[in-house]
Amino acid sequence: MAEPGQRPAMPEILAENLSGKAVMGSDGTELGMLYNITMNIKTGELKDLIVEPHEETAFDSNFDLDEDGRFHVPVHRVQAVKDYIVIER
Repeated sequence: MAEPGQRPAMPEILAENLSGKAVMGSDGTELGMLYNITMNIKTGELKDLIVEPHEETAFDSNFDLDEDGRFHVPVHRVQAVKDYIVIER
């Protein structure tokens, strides 16, 4: 668990709380909607957020794209989860 005053680590946030969340960059740019999350099956460690981009962010070069045009954002870049998932840009 996170200590008082600290945000919980990404693995401590329930996946059901992430479903359908919009993803925003720390610079305020709306990037898209959370599509899925990848993880290491052996360790249970979360790896990447897979984000379905908005049309205007589809060519953002800060993230790797898969063959379907979705961003792969490493979970260590998640800064906050509230109304949006905020990621470091």
